[in-house]
Amino acid sequence: MTQQRRSVGVIIGALMLAMLLAALDQTIVSTALPTIVRELGGLEHLSWVVTAYMLGSTVATPLWGKLGDQYGRKNLFLGAIVIFLAASALCGQAGTLGELIAFRALQGVGGGGLMALAAAIVGDVVPPRERGRYQGLFGAVFGVSSVAGPLLGGLFVDHLSWRWVFYVNLPLGVLALVAVAVALHSTEVKTQHKVDFLGIGLLAAAVSCLVLLTSWGGTTYAWGSVEIIGLGVAAVVLGIGWWLSARRAAEPVLPLHLFRMRIFALGSAISFVIGFAMFGALTFLPLFLQVVHGVSATMSGVYLLPMVGGMLLTSITSGQLISRTGNYRIYPVVGTVVTAGGLFLLSRMDEHTSAPVYSSYFFVLGAGLGLVMQVLVIAVQNSVGYRDLGVATSGVTFFRSIGGSFGVSVFGTIFSNRLKATLGDARPGTPEYLHAYSASLQTVFAIATPIALLAFVFALLLRDEPLRDGLTNADLGESLGGAPTQRTSLAEIEKALSQRADTELRHGYYRWLAAESGLGISPAGCWIVARLSQLGPTPGAELADLAGTTVEKGRPYTDDLVEAGLLRRADGTLELTLAGEQAAERLFALRRAGLERLLGDWSPDTEPDLDALLDRMSRALLGADADRGSVRAG
Repeated sequence: MTQQRRSVGVIIGALMLAMLLAALDQTIVSTALPTIVRELGGLEHLSWVVTAYMLGSTVATPLWGKLGDQYGRKNLFLGAIVIFLAASALCGQAGTLGELIAFRALQGVGGGGLMALAAAIVGDVVPPRERGRYQGLFGAVFGVSSVAGPLLGGLFVDHLSWRWVFYVNLPLGVLALVAVAVALHSTEVKTQHKVDFLGIGLLAAAVSCLVLLTSWGGTTYAWGSVEIIGLGVAAVVLGIGWWLSARRAAEPVLPLHLFRMRIFALGSAISFVIGFAMFGALTFLPLFLQVVHGVSATMSGVYLLPMVGGMLLTSITSGQLISRTGNYRIYPVVGTVVTAGGLFLLSRMDEHTSAPVYSSYFFVLGAGLGLVMQVLVIAVQNSVGYRDLGVATSGVTFFRSIGGSFGVSVFGTIFSNRLKATLGDARPGTPEYLHAYSASLQTVFAIATPIALLAFVFALLLRDEPLRDGLTNADLGESLGGAPTQRTSLAEIEKALSQRADTELRHGYYRWLAAESGLGISPAGCWIVARLSQLGPTPGAELADLAGTTVEKGRPYTDDLVEAGLLRRADGTLELTLAGEQAAERLFALRRAGLERLLGDWSPDTEPDLDALLDRMSRALLGADADRGSVRAG
């Protein structure tokens, strides 16, 4: 393994570790919440331990992404790690629930940077041919975090302390910090942006006011109080201010014209409801398990695994079926019904419900959520023009994250009000106490059920449109994550094309290329010609090493190219002839044409940056190390 490949491996490992920490902190706290509240008090504000993190990461993500494009990602990424680690340490030291909530918001700001910048850095250090594989690894990080988060939270609570939910970030985060600081020496292509600071600030403030209103209304303050009315008025004023700023901003965080697009508007509404249901359930189900059924924090994480398993199963299955059939509308239609059914089943749980029964209910809810989340990204990407691709993708995931924030907040308010009304003087551990908690949680899920059915109505209004070949697979990790994505349209296209090209190149592409080119050379010969066109004159021993073979085993292929007049050999060095360079251009042109077909109606003729991307990718994808098996296979 070369020094360069070792360095890339270290960087990718560090990026995955940093993203894992950020993703875990969306879910790891859930099973620790009952213990945190018992120690710090403030049951009525429990939901804000989750909401503060989600709001912080949601608001910060687009800002980190734009600043990273403009000023370079390495230093910003290091800064995001430092913020995340400092906030994690402060969370572990929190003495009151108010302190913990404030530190969680700061931690979310850092976590948003980790998520926004990690995937972008991959594009700086990994060749296009290998990005599909690494993107799959990053998707797996979110899958692992969704499974491991609740379980790890429970283990720390039972065997150490709830504070270790946050302290665990410190040694792992420092390791990622050092690795990135030492190993990352990427040459970044910086893009100038007009960052919409005003729009981001106004939108964040408006959303925060609404979340505070739903959280405090009827609990901390009466619904008719000056504070609640003031929050409502402030939210309206700030929302109007955002709307006015978005009309004038050069690059608004959410362009207003997107809301005139039917599928984007419907997809965003459904995404909001799905985020509402998913994070609301993940936050309050541990309370049901630990308080009502008396299971340990660790076992509450175990009992949540059916929900996560159902979500992963249907997300993966629906993605594969969409790739085969090109039809997507049926999945959100069925998924929203199943989600509503899962919430209804949760509303029937009480202190007498057995573990096998409520575990099956959790699975039903997860299966419904999984059928919807990935599909919405595909539908929205497929419906917009090239210029809107990046912002539309981030928009629909933004609404999922905001929905999660509202879900946790609203569920918390409903629960607190209902518990206050039913608990009375019941003492912990008595049947009356357990029933009060159970009845309060039943009310939460009963009210959530018709909200999920509203998403079903929206899903019925979706329509199937022919899918672009390059966009039939949304990233599973982004579908499961709670933070919005943040990429430009060009980066979205490059990501999709890299994934599709990776699949093609692993399934006999060089055999097809050899036959289609009409050059009369073998698949291995195509690899050699493409690689030498990029490298220039190269010693035979070095080329053999790059091909993963020996000079003796590779000589028959180079001899064929010499005989065909495409290659010359002098003093052990191999170099393409003029005819060889022309042959390479023929191969690159075929690869470019294939990529262009995947774009569908996004024409490079009218988009200069797309034209340049196709030229760059067609050369980078052929003759790559990942395809050197073609040389050995002949």
